[in-house]
Formats: sequence, structure tokens, C-alpha cells
Amino acid sequence: MTSTSAATQHLRDLARLRRVRDRMDREYAQPLDVEALARGVNMSAGHLSRQFRRAYGESPYSYLMTRRIERAKALLRRGDLSVTEVCFAVGCSSLGTFSTRFTELVGVPPSEYRREATGETDGMPACVAKQVTRPVRNREASASDPT
Repeated sequence: MTSTSAATQHLRDLARLRRVRDRMDREYAQPLDVEALARGVNMSAGHLSRQFRRAYGESPYSYLMTRRIERAKALLRRGDLSVTEVCFAVGCSSLGTFSTRFTELVGVPPSEYRREATGETDGMPACVAKQVTRPVRNREASASDPT
């Protein structure tokens, strides 16, 4: 493969990866798996996973779960849904997996977050609230902590 055709293929792969990421952003509450996402852009699951990690720094599953937890945080802050209802509303099929992943990304269990965060973003523009409450993995948060 020549360098021109390799560069062209790389750009095509990036466009397909953006379509996958956009689909996860739109359809986070749907049952999505890597095989289905890969089929949607005519890639193998392995190639999609490798290229997605290279482009975005995390696996497709990790990206999808981050989107789901981000939405779950917003629903929990509203305070009108139970943790179980939020779990299913964001596309998770297992309350245990949801709670474990939520705790990993947020640092507290969803029930505790719900108790503490209700009304946390009242009066804050939505674009600011989204940025302020974006889930961050504990290892990333502690890496930037100077203590």
C-alpha cells in the first residue's frame, strides 16, 4: 500500500469512527455492542476496537459507558427517578454493573450521588452543568490531584 492510499484509508477509518461515536452519543440507551457498531460501518469488531482506542484513547465500551453514566448523573440530579429506573433509562441491563461502573467513574455509588447532588446544578446553564458534572475515572482524577 502506498503512503497516499494509506493516508486515504486512515481518513476513511476516522470518518467511520466518528460515525460510531456519534451513534453511541445518540443511541446510548439502546443495546449496543461492538459487533453491531462494527457491522454498521463495515469493519471487523477487532479493527473497530483497535482503531477507536487509538483515535479516542478508550475502548468503544468504555466510551459508551461514560456516555451512559453522564446521562445517569443528570437523571439522578433531577431526583424524580429511582436508581433502578435510571439504570434502565440509560440502557444498562444490570443494576450491579451499572452501580459498579458508576462508582468507578464518579467515586460514589449512584444512591449516594442522588442524595447529595439533587439541585447541584440549579441555575447553571446546561452547557456548563454538562462540563462540570462530566464523569472522570478515579485514576484520572487522582493523577491530576497534586497531593
